[in-house]
Amino acid sequence: MNRYPLWKYLIILVAIVAGLIYTIPNLYDPSPAVQVSGVRSGVKVDTATMDKVEQTLVAAGVKPEGIYLEGNSLKVRFKDTDSQFKARSAIETALGENYVVALNLLANTPSLLAKFGAHPMSLGLDLQGGVHFTLEIDMRAAIEKNSERVAGDVRRELKDKKIRGTVRRSGDTVEVQFRDADTLKDARKAVERILPVMQLQEQSADGGYKLVLTYSEQERLRIQSDAVKQNIATLHNRVNELGTTEPVIQQQGADRIVVQLPGVQDTARAKDIIGRTATLEVRMVESDPAKLAEAVAGNVPAGFELMEELDSRGNRPILVKKEVELTGENINGAQAGFDDQNQPAVHINLDSAGGRIFRQLTHDNIGQRMAMILVEKGKGQVVTAPTIRVELGDKFLISGAMSTTDANDTALLLRAGSLAAPMTVVEERTIGPSLGKENISKGFHSTLFGFSAIVLFMVIYYRVFGFTAAFALGVNLLFLIALLSILSATLTLPGIAAIALTLGMAIDSNVLINERIREEVRAGLPPQTAIREGYAHAWATILDSNITTLIAGISLLIFGSGAVRGFAVVHCLGIMTSMFSAVVVSRGLVNLIYGYRRKVSKLAV
Repeated sequence: MNRYPLWKYLIILVAIVAGLIYTIPNLYDPSPAVQVSGVRSGVKVDTATMDKVEQTLVAAGVKPEGIYLEGNSLKVRFKDTDSQFKARSAIETALGENYVVALNLLANTPSLLAKFGAHPMSLGLDLQGGVHFTLEIDMRAAIEKNSERVAGDVRRELKDKKIRGTVRRSGDTVEVQFRDADTLKDARKAVERILPVMQLQEQSADGGYKLVLTYSEQERLRIQSDAVKQNIATLHNRVNELGTTEPVIQQQGADRIVVQLPGVQDTARAKDIIGRTATLEVRMVESDPAKLAEAVAGNVPAGFELMEELDSRGNRPILVKKEVELTGENINGAQAGFDDQNQPAVHINLDSAGGRIFRQLTHDNIGQRMAMILVEKGKGQVVTAPTIRVELGDKFLISGAMSTTDANDTALLLRAGSLAAPMTVVEERTIGPSLGKENISKGFHSTLFGFSAIVLFMVIYYRVFGFTAAFALGVNLLFLIALLSILSATLTLPGIAAIALTLGMAIDSNVLINERIREEVRAGLPPQTAIREGYAHAWATILDSNITTLIAGISLLIFGSGAVRGFAVVHCLGIMTSMFSAVVVSRGLVNLIYGYRRKVSKLAV
């Protein structure tokens, strides 16, 4: 009567084994390690770098536990933190400033479990330690950057209307110089149409006519607010796409952003991650060889910038105009791929505004060279400078002296967007792992004591059925930790609190089942029938209570942030695992104990 078919027992067994496989890695403490990566995507970390690091460690008298390449980074594992710090100093001196040598922690997952993709959970800043930054946005630079965009819009509009005027930016104002009053009047109408939010003022002196564009106070506040939002979104995209531990990035005050990176003990590495803010600029190239020669000689003409173009023959000087025709803000997609010669390239899609600008730019400059400049950490690098052959639209590609890895990195950075304004670090602090270990210890002991108290109560009060409930509770905890590990969720102190709460809620389902079985026994039903009816009648109540609690958890997950969201994730997963363990697993164990007996005169409940 109370027997599961073999396939149900196999499902339970497979689930428990899988839970063990993905839970066990959390029992191994991570090893201190040093991670070596390039400052820029073009700096390679390969076997030659590994050989140099090994030689450096031998010379420094430091013995690593293991060393291996992973992607474009080198990881070196050590036995203790003293060796880790000593090795970091030696490697930094040997490799120089082109490499970032960061402290790290590597999981000690056994190789057998690693083959199944089993890895420990990620721990939050309060449990693992990490770095905390407070960044201040340069609001003046944000407005000046917007003014540069306004100047470009005015320049293109006047060109479309065939109105002659000289556009120049001065700080956060844009000035347009004209020869006569009629031209000024026509220009004002054109500018008012495309830039209704700008304040326009006409000036005339010494026979010259000028139109001055300035910002209202309301427009300044809007630009500053948008700068904060864009920088937060960009930081999220960059840190997430570069594979860093789940960050906390949020606004603080009017012009500051707080960034927390759990698990990163090295501020230099964290700064490097945050500082990767590459964007694309499209500028025209000066084709006059005399001006290029003059610039190479040290006399760079006004309005131009001397840069270097990377190609297969090495670095070559190139003279580009400072005027930016198109920026990465108009990019809505970037994917790594190959060009017609099967060379690595980045395929770029522009938004409607960017496509219109690019189409007009290429239409007006056929036969001229156009430089694609990747700007990263305030430094521009000409990736390629092709000659415009035909008019182009909202899709194009950039290629040059880049590898497949370079193309992937460039596409990644362009996809994530650009900063609206530069930022400076006004506060930085490292939260040590010792505090995290203390928090883990307290959280572990509180959960253990709560679990033990529940088990003791259930066994004393419900006897055999209390034992089955305790077993199901342990399986529920196993499933929950395994799921968090599989999903690579970040566990924080609120998450530990959610685990403790889940245990209390999970046992409630077994209390309902056991009490229902007691009622059926009191009503005079045979023991086997009482078990069947007890589980059947309790199921509807268990389902209702868990669904309502799950709705509350999902609401926290959708509308919450930070610690609340972390709590909600564990809470929702715990509800789902508890429903399976409290009903299916406990029923399976009860069936094994009572279901195969021919005569059961009494239930130990």
